[in-house]
Amino acid sequence: MIVVQYLRSIVFIVQMYIMLAVIAVGLFPVALIGGRDGAIWVCRAYCKWVCHSARWIVGLCTEIRGEVPSGNVLVASKHQSFLDILMIYAVVPRGKFIMKKELVWTPFVGWYAYLIGCIPVDRGKRGAAVRSMLAKVRESRMMGGQLIIFPQGTRVAPGVKREYKIGAGALYKELQQPCVPAATNVGVFWPRHGVLRKPGVAVIEFLPVIPPGLKVSEFMERLEQEIEPASDALMAEAGFVLR
Repeated sequence: MIVVQYLRSIVFIVQMYIMLAVIAVGLFPVALIGGRDGAIWVCRAYCKWVCHSARWIVGLCTEIRGEVPSGNVLVASKHQSFLDILMIYAVVPRGKFIMKKELVWTPFVGWYAYLIGCIPVDRGKRGAAVRSMLAKVRESRMMGGQLIIFPQGTRVAPGVKREYKIGAGALYKELQQPCVPAATNVGVFWPRHGVLRKPGVAVIEFLPVIPPGLKVSEFMERLEQEIEPASDALMAEAGFVLR
């Protein structure tokens, strides 16, 4: 049975990247003519395709819980694999990401990241990276929408602990906007490395809003206290045993 699931996973991954090229190139005129709104529509179409095809091919369903963020808000999410990126973007109306700078040069992904207003960050420069990020956020503020950041800075496997980085707090202070934390269990089914995609229900849960105006230290503590237990609960619900 595991061999069959591996074969299904390979088929799923191959078609996922083929469809990335097909949708990105085939619908590029929509992005060019429609501007940012057109590019967002194309990106959301691809995200929805991957979520639907995951259910058909590998038996991995996706579920959104909580109130989907809208308006001008900061979304701070647990990040376990590529799937949480896709699930979040499939449902928020005008999303844009804080993303690692290297992705700017990735075929297709880099094109659309630019068009939807993503903000690239050089993660290796720490303090300079935060200052650069804030400057770019100020420039893009008029674009509005949901600015999505992964406060741990990278994908974190289920059960692994990693610190929350100050970039999320700096953004919270700069934007003076509500922050919507998000928990997930996607890493149980779609790992950060490897081929196997497991059947089950991958969940993104949008948690209660953190209002603007808190001290950065208070915000960072609250953010972690909201996201980590909620993610642990979702992973336990999915059958993952925390150690």
